[in-house]
Amino acid sequence: MAKSSEERVNHGTIERSTLLLFVLSFLVVAIGGLVEVVPLFRLDETIKPVEGVRPYTPLEQIGRNIYTREGCYTCHSQQVRPFRDEVERYGHYSIAAESMYDHPFLWGSKRTGPDLARLGGKYSNAWHVAHMINPRDVVPVSIMPAYPFLQQRELKFDDIGEHLQALSKVGVPYDGVAILSAADDVRAQATGEKTEALLARYPGARIGDFDGQPGRITEMDALIAYLQVLGTMVDFSKVRVDGKKE
Repeated sequence: MAKSSEERVNHGTIERSTLLLFVLSFLVVAIGGLVEVVPLFRLDETIKPVEGVRPYTPLEQIGRNIYTREGCYTCHSQQVRPFRDEVERYGHYSIAAESMYDHPFLWGSKRTGPDLARLGGKYSNAWHVAHMINPRDVVPVSIMPAYPFLQQRELKFDDIGEHLQALSKVGVPYDGVAILSAADDVRAQATGEKTEALLARYPGARIGDFDGQPGRITEMDALIAYLQVLGTMVDFSKVRVDGKKE
């Protein structure tokens, strides 16, 4: 249908005025964004919890911070897409609940190395130590940088309680006891001593020396603790992707 002369004039006015075009475009985008976002505030939950998903232990959380600090997310994604080739290579595709306590999320958008969403338990702690010290020793074609210094750096965790407290303010369910016990939980997980309270707060946490140096707690301990938990919280043989039991 041909446009009327009035419609042509209106369109011409908008297209010739940069400022008017910008303002109207902004209004359209703003309205569209509000239509999508505002209803979420009326929902009790935007992500359905799935059995097994828990907050990171203090040691795992510090390891995640180190992973982020070293920029590992720029070469490794943590999101298995729902495509057959991805699922066959990496395992069950990622679901939203697995990232519900991630601040910030580390899904990534580029893969220089493999996806790590299902890495936990795939290799031994010793393999990870060797891989971090010299990646070529275990993957000859790897172009990953070496991180031997992580095994030498003592882990600083005196302020981990404050970190958990900050995370609790954005919805991660760390209670007062978990926050006050954070430093003790780091020692318990890294040494394997006095772990009862730790395991009560974080069921299924991997315990023990991670970097092969029982007398020290290093940044390597924390990083490997984090890598070993990736993808291990949800048992997909028992839980459907909608969060219900089979």
